[in-house]
Amino acid sequence: MPVLPKTKVRKESPQAASSSGNGSTKKPTIVFRRETGQSEGRIADTAFKVLVFACAISLLTVVVLILLQLVRQSELSLHKFGLRFLSTDAWNPVTGRFGALAFVFGTIVSSFLGLLIAVPLSLGTALFLTELCPPFLRRILGTMVELLAAIPSVIYGLWGIFVLAPVLRLYVEPWLQNYLGWTGLFSGPPLGVGMLAAGIILAIMILPIVASVTREVILAVPSQQREAVLALGATRWETLRMGVLRNARVGIVGAIILGLGRAIGETMAVTMVIGNSSYIPKSLIAPGNTLASVVALEFAEAVDDLHLSSLVELALVLFGITLIVNAIARLLVWSVTRGAPARTLA
Repeated sequence: MPVLPKTKVRKESPQAASSSGNGSTKKPTIVFRRETGQSEGRIADTAFKVLVFACAISLLTVVVLILLQLVRQSELSLHKFGLRFLSTDAWNPVTGRFGALAFVFGTIVSSFLGLLIAVPLSLGTALFLTELCPPFLRRILGTMVELLAAIPSVIYGLWGIFVLAPVLRLYVEPWLQNYLGWTGLFSGPPLGVGMLAAGIILAIMILPIVASVTREVILAVPSQQREAVLALGATRWETLRMGVLRNARVGIVGAIILGLGRAIGETMAVTMVIGNSSYIPKSLIAPGNTLASVVALEFAEAVDDLHLSSLVELALVLFGITLIVNAIARLLVWSVTRGAPARTLA
């Protein structure tokens, strides 16, 4: 309710009231005067609205400026190759032939491989933290999971080179070739670096994101859903499956897509373990490349205008994919969590 400004009351003196010519007395006159300050309040409100509007519109302006700059810098490649740029796998700076198909393939395969590993772990972690974890251990495990997101990607890359790659080369990839080589997914020499190593690194990096968002979505499920299922005599697993996961499935899908957007845009760690090959990989243990990794590797070495423009177009493709994936993920998460009362972890 708005607060009215204070008023001042001025009364006439009795002498002035009785100084009329006919001797009659006048009643005291009450005069209301508003204090100055209402205009200052309006100015402050207007300035605040302008400030917050400028902060909000500046974010959109930055995104638009980035998009316009990418389009401007990739005009040469766009005019020369057109849509064939996305359907050609040739990448040869010497002959001036450029295509993004091999890098799009590497981005999709490595990202989905990371999701294949990270989603079960993230879902199990979120369910344990929200439903089964003892109170004294809940905060510690939650902090450790979130700490994984704060580790710089170059640290993951170094760990992948010195620890993960030797383990894959000596133990994991030979075992996969012996028992699953008939599938054709693990053919070729075991190098340690390749699509499989990149997928494992991405799984570790997106696990805290998917787990955190999934936990928030599960907490947004009303308690009445759990109580209703338990009242019908359901077990703990049936309660989680029918009362929790069924109501949170859209938000969980949004969390998965959000992790996919994070995996698609990862650069440094993937560049260090994927093997950096410009050809479409023939198996999961073969080296490859992603959109982000090839831009990071060749941008500083590009001396030809067409080569540089093609790299910028790769960045434009990556920019568009990332925006679309994150927008879909945010929409799915919002469709579940809007207006839903969340339970506390304590």
